Amino acid sequence: QVLLVESGGGLMQAGDSLRLSCAASGLTFSNYAMGWFRQAPGKEREFVAAIGWNLEDSHYSNSFAHRVTVSRENTKNMVYLRMTNLKPEDAATYYCAASRTIGGLTSPYEENYDYWGQGTQVTVSS
Repeated sequence: QVLLVESGGGLMQAGDSLRLSCAASGLTFSNYAMGWFRQAPGKEREFVAAIGWNLEDSHYSNSFAHRVTVSRENTKNMVYLRMTNLKPEDAATYYCAASRTIGGLTSPYEENYDYWGQGTQVTVSS
């Protein structure tokens, strides 16, 4: 059984930095691209960032103006998302996802992801 478990969310202040973690199990982690998406209340889920199986392929949404960094540790089956200078509009549930559909390469498209976590909620006060 594949499990993706996000952590690190909570109540943040505008201007803070955030580090989310995602622990993966039940899959050969190093074969998968890992992505981060988020969904704010009343909005569609949107792509944030992704990192390929070999750590050299990373892909970021243009919406975040270099505030976001994605990283992974294949030896620990972990993927991370760091976001700086948080804004109230960053409040959302953040999801990690695993993709093998396109050979472990990164993708901004939800349909290319095979497994999803339950999400971790981030609230940002101004």
